[in-house]
Amino acid sequence: MRDVIVVIGAGSIGQAIARRVSAGKHVLLADLRKDNADAAAEVLSNAGFDVSTTTVDVSSRQSVHALVEAATAIGDVTGVIHAAGVSPSQASPQTILQVDLLGTAFVLEAFGGVIASGGSGVVIASQSGHRLGALTAEQNAALATTPADALLALPMLQPDQVKDSLHAYQLSKRGNALRVMVEAVRWGKRGARVNTISPGIVITPLAKDELTGPRGEGYRRMIELSPVGRAATPDEVGHVGALLMGPDGAFITGSDFLMDGGVTASYWFGELAPK
Repeated sequence: MRDVIVVIGAGSIGQAIARRVSAGKHVLLADLRKDNADAAAEVLSNAGFDVSTTTVDVSSRQSVHALVEAATAIGDVTGVIHAAGVSPSQASPQTILQVDLLGTAFVLEAFGGVIASGGSGVVIASQSGHRLGALTAEQNAALATTPADALLALPMLQPDQVKDSLHAYQLSKRGNALRVMVEAVRWGKRGARVNTISPGIVITPLAKDELTGPRGEGYRRMIELSPVGRAATPDEVGHVGALLMGPDGAFITGSDFLMDGGVTASYWFGELAPK
């Protein structure tokens, strides 16, 4: 049986992490669009990786379970890189909650049942989760522990409470980090680890959509006024992902790693602070 690294979301960040942790293993690339997965697979295959592709809709429990079955049919799942999602400029609040929040809950739950001992996972969250104001202890617990099938029925996630896409995105990404804390306990019983990475603006096709979209001016200002003064590259997220998934990160689980060039620091205590 081969060791399998499952990459959900065949974009630049998922590929960057996969390149660092998948040598000698089989990479199963899954994306909502088969052509996206196939294009990423060609790049990785040409670089010497053993790759296959499939499709997945993370907002569907049935589709996620089909992905788990496809992965376990190949070998032992030793790594999960969950990098699928939609951004505020791409989707409605309801779609964002379905894909980014519920989809992540489905992935963590399903792969937490099969992850191999010594295995690890990373979920790509976002700096946006760190710019949401404080939630109550009850709200935190609800996002973290509500069974996945009941998650979108929470009062705090109803349309009269979540009225715009950015708020939905912030709630989803905060929920991802909370959910991973709970899942880290469960994964730990299998001898496995899981963490979130919360990147700032990373130059990918999705980010370019944001930078040229309705919120583009705000994003450009965010980059200019951040302490680092630039956006990130996918490879920089790849380095952190490799640390968290590899032996050097063996004591790290249930944690969220904010890597945003200082944008959040500037938002709370610097020039990006709301007036």
